[in-house]
Amino acid sequence: MTTEALTARSGAGIAGRVSGWLVESVLPVASVVALILVVWYGAAILMNGPQVLDRFHRAGVTPTNAEIVAATYAMDRPVLPAPHQIAAEFADSVFGRAVTSKRSLVYHAWVTLSATLAGFAAGVVLGLVLAIGIVEVRALEKGLMPWIIASQTIPILAIAPMIVVIFGTLGLTGLVPKAVISMYLSFFPVAIGMVKGLRAPDRLQLDLMRTYSATPRDVLLKLRLPAATPYLFSGLKIAIAIALVGAVVAELPTGATAGIGARLLSGSYYGQTIQIWAALLMAALIGVGLTGIVALIERVTLKAMGARP
Repeated sequence: MTTEALTARSGAGIAGRVSGWLVESVLPVASVVALILVVWYGAAILMNGPQVLDRFHRAGVTPTNAEIVAATYAMDRPVLPAPHQIAAEFADSVFGRAVTSKRSLVYHAWVTLSATLAGFAAGVVLGLVLAIGIVEVRALEKGLMPWIIASQTIPILAIAPMIVVIFGTLGLTGLVPKAVISMYLSFFPVAIGMVKGLRAPDRLQLDLMRTYSATPRDVLLKLRLPAATPYLFSGLKIAIAIALVGAVVAELPTGATAGIGARLLSGSYYGQTIQIWAALLMAALIGVGLTGIVALIERVTLKAMGARP
C-alpha cells in the first residue's frame, strides 16, 4: 500500500471518529439545549406578556404581535428573563467587573466555592471515618446507621439558621458555619456509598485473605478499600454537588453580603430577576465543573488501578 493510500485511510479514520463523536455526544446535547431554548422563549412570552400588554394599554397603544414579543424580551424586571438577557447579565457580571468588586459574580462565586470545598473535604473525612467504623465494628452499625439516615430527613432550611446562630454565639461566622452545613449534607452519600463498597468483597476473597494470615488492617487496606474505590467516587460526585447546595443555602439565613446566596437575596429584595438567574447559572456552572473534576480524577485513579475503561 502506498504512502498516499495510508495517509488517505488514516484521514478517513480520523474523520469517521470525529463524525461518530459529533453524532453520539454533541448532537444529543445540542438537540436538548435547542429544545430548552425554544420552550424557554415561549414561556417568557406567556409569563411576561400580561405586564407588557398592561403597559401598552396604559399608554393607549395597540401593539402588534411583533411589538409584544419584542417587549417581553426587553423588560428590565421580567417575570421570566429570556436566555439572552441572562447571558448578557452573566457576561457583564463576570467579564465586565473587576474580580474584587462586590458586583462581580467571580468574587461571589469564590466566596461560595471556598465554603463548598471546605465543607466537602470535612464531609469526605467524616463519611470515610463513619463508614470504616460501621464496617469494622458491628455495634456501630446498629448504633450509628439509623441516626445517619435520620439526619438527612431534617430539611436543611430548618437546620441552617440554628447552625448559624449556634456558631455565631461562639464567635464563629463567615466560612465556618457554611462549611459545617455543607459537611452536614455531603458526608451522607460518602458514608452510605463507602459502607456498600467496603462490603463489596465476597466471602471467598475474605477467606483467601485469612489464609494468608492477613490482619484486619491488611484486609481493610488491601482488599476492602480498593474494592470500595468505585463506590467512593460515585458518592463523591453526589457529595460535591450537594456541598455546593449547602453552601448556597447557608448564605441565605445569615444575611450574607458575599456569595451566590447573597446575590440571590439581593436580587429577590430588589426584584432583579435577571440577576437571580445569572447567579443560578454561575452556581450551575460551578456544580458542573466540580463534578467534572471529580469524574476526571475517578477516571485517572481507576485506570491506574487497572480498571477497564
